[in-house]
Amino acid sequence: MSRRLIACGFLGTALLVAACGAGQKTSTGAASVPVTKQADLPSAAASSSTPAPPPPAASSAAESAAAPTGAARCTATTLSGKVDQGDAGAGNRYAKLVFTNTGDQPCTLNGYSGFQLVAGSGGDVATRTSRTTDPGPSLVTLAPGGSAAANLHWTVVARDGEPVDGPCEPEATSAAAIPPDETAPVQFPWTYGPVCGAGTIELSAFYAA
Repeated sequence: MSRRLIACGFLGTALLVAACGAGQKTSTGAASVPVTKQADLPSAAASSSTPAPPPPAASSAAESAAAPTGAARCTATTLSGKVDQGDAGAGNRYAKLVFTNTGDQPCTLNGYSGFQLVAGSGGDVATRTSRTTDPGPSLVTLAPGGSAAANLHWTVVARDGEPVDGPCEPEATSAAAIPPDETAPVQFPWTYGPVCGAGTIELSAFYAA
């Protein structure tokens, strides 16, 4: 079966630059006419050259207030899957692909699933996915036992070149869905008959369910 891996990441750094200045000191030559010597006075320039005290270092309390590490991505090992039937009419079928977190830690989903129909023999059944933006991608956090869903839509009306007096396409008995940014699929039963239009299924991004 086909599998896709989508992954992206960003890394940023910050550089802090400090600068300091030094004071200047001037001197005056002796006059040609003798005068009474006076005690030297402190130089203003010398006093102005005293550096300002450095800013206080960050406290350990501020460092301990850093944000905790986020939840890991959901994987096939911590998810169960199913398709819940929705509305039907005029040759259209609507359903929801549902992932449930079966692990003991929160995990996240962000984006679209890969999806493949599978025959009873274990071979792939023709499947094409078309992504929709209602809704589009957003980060969804699944608590243990929590679920997320993606909307599915397909047709049962034969398209060009498909038979009209029988099943338009081979019938699948199961489906495999790959969580976003992963490669291993979650497999579950498919009981909704053939998908016409060469197996085309419209698929939304995941949202909290």
